[in-house]
Amino acid sequence: MKSLSYVISILILGLAFACAPKEAIKQEVDPLKSRIDALEKKVADIEERLNNLEGKVNAMSSEIEAAKKEAREAKATAQEALNASKSSVDKAESASKKAEEAAKRAEEAAKRAEASVEKAESAAKKSQKAFELQQKK
Repeated sequence: MKSLSYVISILILGLAFACAPKEAIKQEVDPLKSRIDALEKKVADIEERLNNLEGKVNAMSSEIEAAKKEAREAKATAQEALNASKSSVDKAESASKKAEEAAKRAEEAAKRAEASVEKAESAAKKSQKAFELQQKK
């Protein structure tokens, strides 16, 4: 972007030198240069904000993946508890209690994981909307 602004400035200066005195050229070029500088700053600011938003989205993606992993682990724990209760015929009563407790913990963990996923997805949507709003500006 800077090289483009310099090329434009050089072209304007070249044309101006051929047709007008230095003071007139300066009066024409200075506002253009300041506008170009302002635009370059805005572009840099937008790029910085995009990078920040991208980092937040990546962080949220990591959180979502962690929540999904926790849900899978909770489901696996519940399945293991169920299998253990079926294979322990001689300890059916105590194994059944342990399986129920493990299942409850797994369900609570799954609920927490689902809530975390919903929160993360909501946050991702909000970030996306914020990103889109920033793009419209």
